[in-house]
Amino acid sequence: MKTKCILLTILVFSSIAAFCNEFVGLWTTIDDETQEKKSVVRIYKSNNQYYGRVVHLFKNPDSTAKLSGNPKILGLDIIWDMTKKDTRLKGGKILDPKKGSVYSCEMWRDGENLIVRGKIAFLGRNQTWVPYKGTEISLTTEGLVPNILAK
Repeated sequence: MKTKCILLTILVFSSIAAFCNEFVGLWTTIDDETQEKKSVVRIYKSNNQYYGRVVHLFKNPDSTAKLSGNPKILGLDIIWDMTKKDTRLKGGKILDPKKGSVYSCEMWRDGENLIVRGKIAFLGRNQTWVPYKGTEISLTTEGLVPNILAK
């Protein structure tokens, strides 16, 4: 009986922890045109807001963003100021580093995947990001402090 109570407690707390961090983690982005893996973005939480930082590029790791100063895409925050509302992240921005364009952003889970919607007014498009399951990057604490270039 005691073992069952312990297992039930662990299961309940694991479920709560998984729900609270349903967005936090590593996500593989997919190129819309080629359907190839493009990058790995680390979604992290800081001061009750969510951010997304590029932590790995599958091709051209020295690529630069089309922004003032031409910063490297690797290590760049491309998502910022997202707030959890019900089952979605809303209210923040997402940067397309290749174009230098910033869009309003909304995110939600669809099964194990993350749907990321960038939009201007009512026009927008969705991307499906999948959980990162590779070994190409080291899992360090890098990416826990925002380095936002634009707000």
